[in-house]
Amino acid sequence: MSIIAAFIFPHPPIIMPSIGKGEEKKIRKTSDCYKKACEMIAQLKPDTIIMSSSHCSMYSDYIHISSADEFNGSLSRFGAKGISVHAEYDKEFISILKEETEGVNLNAGLLGYEEPDSDHASVIPLAFLNEVYTDYKLVRMGISHLPFADHYRFGMCISEVSERLNRRSVFIASGDLSHKLKVFGPYGYAKEGEQYDKIVTEAMAKGNFSKFMDLKEDFLEKAAECGHRTFVIMAGTLDKKKVEADLLSYENTFGVGYAVASFLVKDEVDRKQEVNDKHTEDEYVALARYSIEHYVRNKRVAKLPENLSEELLIKRAGVFVSLKKNGNLRGCIGTIHPVTGSIGEEILRNAVSSCSQDPRFNPVRPEELEELEYSVDVLMPSEKIQSKEQLDVKKYGVIVTSGFKRGLLLPNLEGVDTVDEQIDIALQKAGIERNEKYNMERFEVVRHK
Repeated sequence: MSIIAAFIFPHPPIIMPSIGKGEEKKIRKTSDCYKKACEMIAQLKPDTIIMSSSHCSMYSDYIHISSADEFNGSLSRFGAKGISVHAEYDKEFISILKEETEGVNLNAGLLGYEEPDSDHASVIPLAFLNEVYTDYKLVRMGISHLPFADHYRFGMCISEVSERLNRRSVFIASGDLSHKLKVFGPYGYAKEGEQYDKIVTEAMAKGNFSKFMDLKEDFLEKAAECGHRTFVIMAGTLDKKKVEADLLSYENTFGVGYAVASFLVKDEVDRKQEVNDKHTEDEYVALARYSIEHYVRNKRVAKLPENLSEELLIKRAGVFVSLKKNGNLRGCIGTIHPVTGSIGEEILRNAVSSCSQDPRFNPVRPEELEELEYSVDVLMPSEKIQSKEQLDVKKYGVIVTSGFKRGLLLPNLEGVDTVDEQIDIALQKAGIERNEKYNMERFEVVRHK
């Protein structure tokens, strides 16, 4: 067995009646769905609960895994001395997880110091869970300031260890959403807070975990999010898995976003045949694959093949090369306007950039090549537009410009369903504030897959 389900839980101390003193009734939906989710876990009867906590020991360049014999936590610092939880750690799982992370050169392990009573993000979910189920052992870790890709890889390591040990494992990502949703909230109000909560709750509802990877650090900071990296680790544990996603609840009564979501694993995704069916690839995709495989294996850029069509050798256009792995984005880089002498050269160059220079991801490794899916978008000339009414999210991509800041979003992308979403993401990419003046252009693409 491996990961059989995953859950996202918030951790507001006020949800506990002895702390809320009546205020907890204002987030009753969150509380009710919390209990529902814990009953779902009890029905699954997991051997191991694996929890990523945004308030566990946190280091800038290291993911801490708790390694004591047992976890004893309380909410005493919130004045609730009667609320405490106990769980034994899964020592075998923890030991092998440490070895697994070392084997893939990931900065994660057992180093560091922890104070259980300071981690209410672990205590609150376990307090709810222990009401209905206690027959489990615990694996618990924090987050770091390492790139999202490292947190995702860490999640993959967790899944690998669970499978190796034949554990029935449930993963819990304990994290609140934005803390800037109300003027009277703990950090005031920021429009990025609303934007963040909208993006991530929609991603939770659809099980579209690639959305977690697309968000930029400066945007997350402005949104004052809490648990984003716990969600990314969770996404990694669900790599190659088909899930039934359900956003059970969302509330922001106190100016902080609280989401409860469940992800039940239905089946392992087998995309090998789909990914490696090279006989049906057109020459655009075949060239992108050739470029990336040559670069990853030989650490140098390939020369342009001679047996290409006239269109690839003579015509010029901007090109974007996109990579997916197990349905999730693995890299995407391109050029709005041509910077080389031909479409073929543009593909060759941008394919290398997409697999090695996308700042959101680590460079593609040789062992990943067989799992990659490719698409190549050839951009048509853009035209200026005056309003969003001239856009169609399925037909047109959008370019937004303010001074020297420029952002682009391709058309017909999974999970981008409205023009407003399309514009917002393009603005985020460009670092343009919503209230800034900006110009828009639209363009069409010819997509090769």
